[in-house]
Amino acid sequence: MTEPEVIRVFVNGAGLSIHRGATVVDAVRAHDPALADALSAGTRAVTDSRGLPVALDASLAGGAVLRIVSARALHHPENDA
Repeated sequence: MTEPEVIRVFVNGAGLSIHRGATVVDAVRAHDPALADALSAGTRAVTDSRGLPVALDASLAGGAVLRIVSARALHHPENDA
């Protein structure tokens, strides 16, 4: 059996159908190009369904849940020591 060419992912709760092999930033751009620009500028960041940071160039699997957050929300002051 072959894998489907299109997978379903979720960005900020919105379901999207994207091509297999798409990256996190590809999915965000399909959802909202302005959010993708904010990711590239570093003012926003992406987390998975557990709140863990996700790399923009990571490939997505079907059912992925992505949330766009403030880049400041992922900043931990104890990392500056």
